[in-house]
Amino acid sequence: MRPNADATPVDPRTRIGHVHLKVADLERALRFYCGVLGFEITQRYGTQAAFVSAGGYHHHIGLNTWESRGGSPPPPGTTGLFHVAILYPTRAALADALRRVIAAGVSLDGASDHGVSEALYLRDPDDNGVELYWDRQPEVWPRTASGELAMVTRRLDLNGLLAEAPPRQDRTVTERNPAPVA
Repeated sequence: MRPNADATPVDPRTRIGHVHLKVADLERALRFYCGVLGFEITQRYGTQAAFVSAGGYHHHIGLNTWESRGGSPPPPGTTGLFHVAILYPTRAALADALRRVIAAGVSLDGASDHGVSEALYLRDPDDNGVELYWDRQPEVWPRTASGELAMVTRRLDLNGLLAEAPPRQDRTVTERNPAPVA
């Protein structure tokens, strides 16, 4: 569906390449994105900015304090970023991300099975929403009788997900808000 029926769709190979976040404290943000989630620093601009990535890409996430050093998150009820979504290649990789989050003591806002994907929702140190997820193969996505996508929001079994992580310490999970997040 397009708001303007005459509009031409964007090239289907188009992807969102990176996100750039304003943060209050660069080192604190790096401890989260690199120390907890496991991204690697690809470039720094002194104490004001850094680029981080997975797998040697130039950057997936930019972090800067150019307009936000020492600042506070926007108040509820204002516009801005709802969340940044980080796509993991497999369910096991998502399980490893969950294990890292638990080990760091980061609380989950929610966890959902959307039929097309499984997702974890949390907040970074600057209160930016972060979604960690993996996509199922399109052949198994839920569809209506007419073939349209039929995404759902169901509770994700976190302990079942953790069971797929590469072997380390087993832990159970407590959520801050156990309701599924859309």
